[in-house]
Amino acid sequence: MEMKSVTRSLRILEAVARHQPVTVGELTKLFGLPKSTVQRTLVTLNEAGWLRANRRDTTRWEIGARVLAVRPAALQGSSLFAAAREPMIRLRDTVNETIHLSVPDALHSMVVVDRVDCDHTVRTFHPIGDTSPLHATATGHAILAQLPNPEVDEFATGTFEGYGDETITDPQELRTELQRVRERGYAVNHNQYLQGICAIAAPVLDGDGVPLAAVAISLPDSRFEPGRLDELGRLVTETATEITARHLR
Repeated sequence: MEMKSVTRSLRILEAVARHQPVTVGELTKLFGLPKSTVQRTLVTLNEAGWLRANRRDTTRWEIGARVLAVRPAALQGSSLFAAAREPMIRLRDTVNETIHLSVPDALHSMVVVDRVDCDHTVRTFHPIGDTSPLHATATGHAILAQLPNPEVDEFATGTFEGYGDETITDPQELRTELQRVRERGYAVNHNQYLQGICAIAAPVLDGDGVPLAAVAISLPDSRFEPGRLDELGRLVTETATEITARHLR
């Protein structure tokens, strides 16, 4: 009986991840279980940190912070993590700036799964497991630019949260920016999310061209030089391409 309950909880957790934000009624129909059973399971998973109520609609459920904390740790043992490590170190040695590897999650965010630090006294720092919004980051734009238009359209509905004057909050402006990213091969964040923090990022793809992750050169605004964008963009794109090739071996 105990194992049956655990299995049911895991299946409901997987269903929330796949369909979020999702209501109790939708999950009840999906599993054919009593509403009280589904509700009880959701509450238990919420208390454990695996699920949370959607901020805009508290009747809907989505993946919680504990999943985000576990995911980076799991990925550190993956072939993607192994494939990325050496190219990231070489990129750090070339540009002497912090290099981040981030993956998209199901909450419209990017999660940092690895970081190689530079030796500057003043440098950017995002802890492993740190999350950031897709619409306001270079890593997020690098991922979004590789998605099919219907998926971008599904993402780009309503308006986005603004974090400063440079944040793109209009869906049409975001689509225009994503087209620029596709054309040049890399994305640029100049104070769009955290003030004083900039990044140049490129996507890591699987064998079918689906974006798995994004690698980024992250640096303080004080060292951001527009004249170096082409050079940094080329370097980060070459690194992402190498990670892709190593991951597919």
